[in-house]
Amino acid sequence: IMYGENQAEYGNDVEENKTPEMKTDFFSISSKESIYLGGSTIKNIMREHKFNLNDFVPYFPINTNLYDNQNMNFQYLGYYLKWDPQECYYYASENTGFKANVERTEGSYSKYSSIDDKMDPFHYYTTLIKFGLGRASYDASQEIRNGKITREEGVALVKKYDQEFPEKFFQEFLDYISIDESEFWKTIDKFRPDHLWTKEKNSWKLKHTVHN
Repeated sequence: IMYGENQAEYGNDVEENKTPEMKTDFFSISSKESIYLGGSTIKNIMREHKFNLNDFVPYFPINTNLYDNQNMNFQYLGYYLKWDPQECYYYASENTGFKANVERTEGSYSKYSSIDDKMDPFHYYTTLIKFGLGRASYDASQEIRNGKITREEGVALVKKYDQEFPEKFFQEFLDYISIDESEFWKTIDKFRPDHLWTKEKNSWKLKHTVHN
């Protein structure tokens, strides 16, 4: 089973890039009751809230013993190819029949990342709220470093897409986390740092944005 890049590309131990195989403790576990959800173990949640183990099946990773007895191997494509997202997209298209989305990813300009994930746009949107950097900032920064676009092009893309709100799956997201839109925005606004955001005429604006 081939994954994309190793997490070492984003801050994990760089030594992990020296092997193509994913560590088993990254995707498997031997004791289900020791898994933490919301800061508490499943064992404690079952005891305190009258759940049973089957209620948590959707959240279980593969059992380590099951994995050890199967002819399976998890590896990173990034070990074999330099991790340049656009080049890896071209490689996947040419060799596996991978197809990009028909529309770009909300909050950015690419069409080939997170196309099977309805929650990922909200991860990047909350990153924008907490740190002042959205998905377009991450994508453009990497493509500038990789020589795919110029800095001027990157700045223009960030200005156009970085603060875009992910509307497409918003209601599904609210339903999934069991809150309404009012509570969502109340929570979002609570985490806007004062040194990054200011409110002008009932509209939030970043105090500092990227410029040429």
